[in-house]
Amino acid sequence: MGRMAIVASMAGFLCAACAFDLAHVTYTAATYQPTQNATRTLVLSDNVALTGTPCFSSRTLRKTTRWDQVGTIAEGDVLRSKDQVLTLECSNVHEAYLVMSGDKLIGFFLPFEKGFVPHSPSIALPIER
Repeated sequence: MGRMAIVASMAGFLCAACAFDLAHVTYTAATYQPTQNATRTLVLSDNVALTGTPCFSSRTLRKTTRWDQVGTIAEGDVLRSKDQVLTLECSNVHEAYLVMSGDKLIGFFLPFEKGFVPHSPSIALPIER
């Protein structure tokens, strides 16, 4: 019984001693300018698999989701969906909005961090016309 308690204590200590932030999202500071009304809205005509996201976490933008412009940053228009919550995940989970230049997804805006994460390469999104 004593040996099991020692092993359990050691395992707990080792887990507690591990660094939590093993991988993180690298972003640059972005000055966000909110828009009063959605000046731009797009609806996806097909699913879009995002594979070049940080920490190699794959995400799918779902067909028929509506994305409304909520602001701008220097890199492009910032769009948010009420139909789908988008996150970037490494050691932490970050809410993310799309950053568009024309019809191309060029990256993500992290609203809590006020940061921009580029997506390379940019992706032309299938938009309903």
